[in-house]
Amino acid sequence: MEATKPKMTSVIAGDGSALSQELNELRKTLFPPESKKALRSFSSGEAAKLIGVADGYLRQLSLGGKGPQPDIGPGGRRSYTLEQINELRKLLEEGGKGKRYLPRRANGEGCQVLSVVNFKGGSGKTTTAAHLAQFLALKGYRVLAVDLDPQASLTALHGYQPEFDIGPNETLYGAIRYDRERRPLAQVVRSTYFSGLDLVPANLELMEFEHDTPKALVEGESETFFGRIATALGEVEDRYDVMVLDCPPQLGFLTLGALCAASSILITVHPQMLDVMSMCQFLLMASDLLSVVQEAGADLDYDFIRYVVTRFEPSDGPQTQMVGFMRSLFRERVLTNTMLKSTAISDAGLSKQTLYEVGRENFTRATYDRALESLDAVNTEIENLMQRAWRREP
Repeated sequence: MEATKPKMTSVIAGDGSALSQELNELRKTLFPPESKKALRSFSSGEAAKLIGVADGYLRQLSLGGKGPQPDIGPGGRRSYTLEQINELRKLLEEGGKGKRYLPRRANGEGCQVLSVVNFKGGSGKTTTAAHLAQFLALKGYRVLAVDLDPQASLTALHGYQPEFDIGPNETLYGAIRYDRERRPLAQVVRSTYFSGLDLVPANLELMEFEHDTPKALVEGESETFFGRIATALGEVEDRYDVMVLDCPPQLGFLTLGALCAASSILITVHPQMLDVMSMCQFLLMASDLLSVVQEAGADLDYDFIRYVVTRFEPSDGPQTQMVGFMRSLFRERVLTNTMLKSTAISDAGLSKQTLYEVGRENFTRATYDRALESLDAVNTEIENLMQRAWRREP
């Protein structure tokens, strides 16, 4: 008697369940004892660089009993947590002579909402969003990272496994849905192990918004779909200086809502012909759709739009030519600095970490320094654009 073949849906479901369990076990191995991520401490030299003072000055503060006291390790090495670094920033700003150590926005400066977009997979969108959010938190900004991708890579990078840790109505969907289950975004926001960085997590539930919106459009829902994300973010904007939105790799209702909520847009692009061709289609489709929602009342006045070149290999001739082509076409809208392709970034990702989380000792020094310099240059350029939008001198 011939054996009955299992249904493919059962095979796929079984594989997904098995993989989910293994990933959860891996998390327990990587981040014991509570299976939660924690941010490393920073050496006194790193802390001084982040704050913008000399290392010797931090030592003087420590010896004088001022501010949080560092942990003293072997050989007298001093280290600070990010929480302590922010305490030191506050202490220095209160006792300083007008110099700003905390770059937080002042009255009249709007919350920066940066949407990171492209519908080509592998363009480095989540890598860009994660490193940018963490960079800004390290600099002392109050940051909200918003994961709009049902695949939830940004959520996983910040220590939450979507299918285990994120329950029903605990994603942005809970704050933008069309029924009576809608809830305030403040109830969805989660703190992270990064001081100053909060997260709106994601999971597959976000797909419900893509399914619900056509029905709501037919029924004539009073609040337009493209304004719901902006409305939700507006509920908590007074708590943050900047929000970083990691959009899904498709031009659906979530991405359109994110584009309408944004004050600025970052478009990631891998400098290869197929990726640039895909970006061309994205731009044409986005312009058509955004013109429709603009006619319906959406405000699309952006502070800046920039193309972020990702996974760039300077020794690759065709990639260098493609970057030159983009610069000649888009001029200043292409960031001056590029995010280099690096084994350090990909190796850090194997343990669900970014380069800002892992220590220099885990890599070849030259490899680590080169990758970190590239990330810092890109993120500093974006920070300077934010400063200009606030009418500040970078």
